[in-house]
Amino acid sequence: MAATASKASQSQGLLLFHLNHSQLFALGTLKIRELVPFTELTKIPNSHPSIMGAATVRGGTIPVIDMAAAIGFRPIEEAELKKCFIIITDCQRMVIGFVVRAIDKIIECNWRDIAPPSSTLGKNAYLTGVTRFDGQLVQLLDVELLLSKIFPHDPSVNRAILTDVQREKLKPLNILIVDDSKVARKQLSDALDLMNIGYDVTSNGNDALAKMVDAANNKKAIDLLVSDIEMPGLDGYELSFEVKDNPAIASAYIILHTSLSSEISLSQAKQVGANEALTKFDAKELIEAMLRGAESLNQ
Repeated sequence: MAATASKASQSQGLLLFHLNHSQLFALGTLKIRELVPFTELTKIPNSHPSIMGAATVRGGTIPVIDMAAAIGFRPIEEAELKKCFIIITDCQRMVIGFVVRAIDKIIECNWRDIAPPSSTLGKNAYLTGVTRFDGQLVQLLDVELLLSKIFPHDPSVNRAILTDVQREKLKPLNILIVDDSKVARKQLSDALDLMNIGYDVTSNGNDALAKMVDAANNKKAIDLLVSDIEMPGLDGYELSFEVKDNPAIASAYIILHTSLSSEISLSQAKQVGANEALTKFDAKELIEAMLRGAESLNQ
């Protein structure tokens, strides 16, 4: 299948904001529903310490998190709230509000200008990438890691039941998973490990593309590619295009697996040649998509 659109745009909208006075943070705009001034909250009994309460927005009730406190900064105090904003996000099938000290601006950024965070930051660093704007360092927050600390994942979502026939369809396939989020990589790895299905894993699109080309050169072409969309360097859209544009690896069945709930992202996935797009994380849905891939590859 050839890619059905010209090369995917690498432009990414970033919302810049402050959690303290000195550092600049960002979230991709595809995760954001809207921005609202701080509003009165209702306390939620026995909730996580970083949850400030619940807000009613457009008729719906959503939990609201002190983002600064959640990542280890000084919590927002009551005297500051009048100047604060709530960023309402739609991520991993959850609508959540994050209180931030100040909104800066929305900018356009090229994914190739976003670098992975330093490996020396440790496993609890809440970053997926870093870039610069007007000479200032901008840190992209790992919302998936943050949410996993506040709303621990139900282990049952990592489990999918396979028949012996289904398992035998998947076990011979060369599977590559790529995601810049440590949480997402662990979810994917755990799900496949539980089903005794082999795979390779990497954390960015550039490495994934190199692995696919190398595997093809060694006559072990990747059959199934499961990729995130928002990644530094080479995002899932362009990775899909590059795969479909290279005859040596174009036969791979591509599943884009994203925390985004935006219909726009799912539509664009098809345009760049991906076979499917799923919202994270449901092991049953993922395995069903992989089985469709296996069927497609055998036709």
